[in-house]
Amino acid sequence: METPMHKYFHWGAIGSLMTLIVWCLLWEMLVAPLHPGGSWLALKALPLLIPLAGVLRRDVYTLQWSSMVILLYFTEGVVRGYSDKAALSQFMAWGEAFIVCVYFVCAVLYLRPYKKAAKRIAKELLDKVNPAK
Repeated sequence: METPMHKYFHWGAIGSLMTLIVWCLLWEMLVAPLHPGGSWLALKALPLLIPLAGVLRRDVYTLQWSSMVILLYFTEGVVRGYSDKAALSQFMAWGEAFIVCVYFVCAVLYLRPYKKAAKRIAKELLDKVNPAK
């Protein structure tokens, strides 16, 4: 099941998740914080550390749930991209949304062969349980 593209999707998921962690920290601490000197909003990067170990280990379950949870960061990026007044903050927000899209696409494409295999196995099991008459 391991193809060169499959490896690229895994590395893309790892790279984009790590990039998103650093991006969120830089955004709220240095580049365009809500308050001078940094803001507590930088803590939003902490939940991204939870799936990092699973993504590094290629844990299918972690990649599945994290691809859904990461969409909260996409939502924040889009909302702040439209609503923030400072151009630098808008740039960081749209950057966050873009990085989330990269992660989502890489995670979904990495999981695709596993999903196909699970469907095939389920169909074979159903065919054994309910043989054709």
